[in-house]
Amino acid sequence: MSDFPTKARVVIIGGGVVGASSLYHLAKKGWTDCVLLEKNELTAGSTWHAAGNVPTFSTSWAIMNMQRYSTELYARLGEEVDYPMNYHQTGSIRLAHSKERVQEFERAMAMGRYQGIPMEMWTPEEAKERYPFLETHDLEGVLYDPTDGDIDPAQLTQALAKGARDMGQKIIRFCPATGVTQHDDGTWTVHTDKGDIACDYVVNAAGYYAQRVGEWFKPFGGRTVPAMVMSHQYLLTDEIPEIEAWTKQSGAKLPLLRDVDVSYYLRQEKNGFNLGPYEPNCKGHWMTEDDPMPDDFSFQLWNDDLDRIEDIVTDAMERVPLMATSGVGRVINGPIPYAPDGLPLIGPMPGVKNAFEAHTFTFGIAQGGGAGKVLAEWVVDGATEWDMWAVDPRRYTDYTDQDYCNQKGMEVYGNEYAMHFPHHEWPAARDKKLSPVHDKVIAHGGVMGAYSGWERANWFAQPGDDTSLDATHTWGRSGPWEQRIKEECEAVRDHCGVLDLPGFSRFKIQGPGADEWLRGLVAGALPKIGRVGLVYFADDRGRILTEMSVTREAEDLFVLVTAATAQWHDREWLVRHIPADAEFTLEDWTTRMSTLIVTGPRSRDILSKVTEADLTLPWLSFQESEIKGGWVALLRVSFAGELGWEVHAENADMPAIYDAIIDAGAKPFGMYALNSLRIEKGYRAWKGDLSTDYSLLEGGLERFVKLDKPQDFPGKAAILNEKQQGVKKSFVTLTVDAGDCDAPYMSCIWHGDEIVGETTSGAWGYRVGKSIALGMIRAELANPGTELEVEIYGQKCRAVVELDQPLWDPENERLRA
Repeated sequence: MSDFPTKARVVIIGGGVVGASSLYHLAKKGWTDCVLLEKNELTAGSTWHAAGNVPTFSTSWAIMNMQRYSTELYARLGEEVDYPMNYHQTGSIRLAHSKERVQEFERAMAMGRYQGIPMEMWTPEEAKERYPFLETHDLEGVLYDPTDGDIDPAQLTQALAKGARDMGQKIIRFCPATGVTQHDDGTWTVHTDKGDIACDYVVNAAGYYAQRVGEWFKPFGGRTVPAMVMSHQYLLTDEIPEIEAWTKQSGAKLPLLRDVDVSYYLRQEKNGFNLGPYEPNCKGHWMTEDDPMPDDFSFQLWNDDLDRIEDIVTDAMERVPLMATSGVGRVINGPIPYAPDGLPLIGPMPGVKNAFEAHTFTFGIAQGGGAGKVLAEWVVDGATEWDMWAVDPRRYTDYTDQDYCNQKGMEVYGNEYAMHFPHHEWPAARDKKLSPVHDKVIAHGGVMGAYSGWERANWFAQPGDDTSLDATHTWGRSGPWEQRIKEECEAVRDHCGVLDLPGFSRFKIQGPGADEWLRGLVAGALPKIGRVGLVYFADDRGRILTEMSVTREAEDLFVLVTAATAQWHDREWLVRHIPADAEFTLEDWTTRMSTLIVTGPRSRDILSKVTEADLTLPWLSFQESEIKGGWVALLRVSFAGELGWEVHAENADMPAIYDAIIDAGAKPFGMYALNSLRIEKGYRAWKGDLSTDYSLLEGGLERFVKLDKPQDFPGKAAILNEKQQGVKKSFVTLTVDAGDCDAPYMSCIWHGDEIVGETTSGAWGYRVGKSIALGMIRAELANPGTELEVEIYGQKCRAVVELDQPLWDPENERLRA
């Protein structure tokens, strides 16, 4: 092939809607020498049989941003690239059968309003007026989204492809990629049946084949892609005269209907219906040796399996009786990839330099436009406009074996429209990573939650407490856990609590030059020998990349500790910045050690019974000692805001240490109590209060920034400029006159009739007896005493901006005691 490209800046593997969108958006950013490879025809994977729905609804801020962008792009794309497209923004209605579902809708509507999506809540009667074929007698409410609709997936993909080609990009169809080779300088060669292509970056956009493509990257630091494949069916009815008549009379299609409590969507398709269920008795494919994934499944489907969806079809006919007047014209049963949380993987490929991922889309048509934007930003700019941790491939670590992926994929599919209540823990694929004292925690009554695969106690139940999943189906703070959380917080306040906290991400950095290297990365100063400090890392825009605690054990020996979920994200950031000639080393000790939090006014007395350590050393000090014959590192810090220590020890020694501390009088407490305790101190949580949506200065972290140091740390220039210009947003602590529910992440903050900010976390503070929200608001409103309102599940609640200090122990006297 004389026109076969042998060089490219980026090679994208996969020609579905996401691959085409990525190619298009790379061109829009000026990278017009890129190549897309497709082994068959464009759309041959999940794209060709997709239903083509384009919702904006989500309770994830990042996903809603991405889907909103898609709707905006699709509305102009046909004209922009001069390609005819069938895109119908029919609007949609979501049916609520319960008060809890109405609350979920109210939350999503507020988020949509903030992003400029004009959603509305309707009464069932109002829905009936706009959808006359609908039965509404048992409904609590209806959410209407005027931007929702449907698009032809093939036309969308071809439009994106045409736009990319017109800007100089190349698309090679019927050209299977067969492997990749990375060179010493980090560049790649992508091998194909038609020849090799040299490139700077590779993107795995291979859809449900992404796991197989991902295996090519293992020799260069990759891992098995966490994904599985589900069988998804939807059926098309024959034409219905009443729909044809209504369409002619109204001049529009029926709104897309979703009965989320039954779990299906129902859409007008020409003059019939398209019914798409997400059935609990679902089926995965290509999960066993007797059902292997074929080398090529292009434009293929599985046989119908209508028995699986019979109950849902019956329910849909009762909801819209008109549907029962028509026969089934066709059934589509095709493969859809699922990640363990049902969200796609977009961003840097974990462990592999100059490689990216954009795959495993459950709702690829709705998210495809936004996905291309996000992917192009990752590749070209090294960062995204919006914080996209929700879809970052590094959110998963080494616990996602295939059994985990299969179980979670089935669970997510069978609960596609389920409400994600704040105290609910999904039961599938648990116990993947266990603390050394897991059985002991369970014996004390621990009700467990999964944190990046690690099992931790959320709260401790007493005999007779209801620990069922049904009890957690509420947005409110009250439940069987409430009294126990209160008691746990009071034990930490008045006596001493112990929290088993496995899974801290832990990096040991040792050797000549380690101190100077770290100074060049962190925004602030490093602690002195024998001390502990909190440091922040910024990206080049001065935005909050991550937070770590640093213990300096010797001149050139540092231990960095960060959140469990941040392990691969933070390790990659550190490793990427180590110079080739470095004399120091970095070791990941995450799974080698575990941690206990021992905190409360009696914690010194408790620890003095089990160790000979000098417990008079001041706050933020470090020392080594022994408990029950096992080596321990004692750090005098406390995320709970009381006198306390972190006890770090080898896994094998931790059971005896835990028993000794319990026997000395400490009361076990859980993660829910810790969250309440930390929010009373205004302590930030990563990827909630601390994200790349905010700069270090906006986040109120200026005291951790040292602009006068000589090192040119990442983001320094941006922070200097922002300091001169002034921040647009400011971090605040709010006390809220909340009702039964505390503010969830991304609740709207109002000033009069205007949205002026958002909450980043919220909880009840049991020591101060108030509902507390941390948030970001317009800088000019961040004055103590300013009265605002926080919208919590549809209810506007009075809120007051508090002083820029902790609500509990503002002078830190208890911490320093």
